[in-house]
Amino acid sequence: MKTEKKRAELIKEISGVNPLKCMKCGKCSASCPSYNEMDIKPHQFVSYVINEDIESLVNSRSLWKCLSCFACVERCPRDVKPGKLIDAARQIVVRERGNTYLDPDEIPELIDPDTPQQLLVSAFRRYRR
Repeated sequence: MKTEKKRAELIKEISGVNPLKCMKCGKCSASCPSYNEMDIKPHQFVSYVINEDIESLVNSRSLWKCLSCFACVERCPRDVKPGKLIDAARQIVVRERGNTYLDPDEIPELIDPDTPQQLLVSAFRRYRR
């Protein structure tokens, strides 16, 4: 298992984002359609990466509640792109768990009528490669 510092650096590298530019204005969180479902909000997510508290991010509901709609990316005045940080953290989790994390046969059981279509499209876009 990698240290928290290495995981934080890997998130920054994958996302191509400098989280230190964040001024905590909250515009990213205000535009987030999943805001009410998240325990760690997008602007807080940036702070967790800065403070190298990646384990808390990995164990949070927010990591998987994000729709990857990138509304936060569009709204950020400092070009911090919290959505890309969240996406990079997801990639780290998937890489650490290996290729057997989710079998195709399990997917129909996970989809329910309350699943937003935007989530399905963004998941397809991200994980089809």
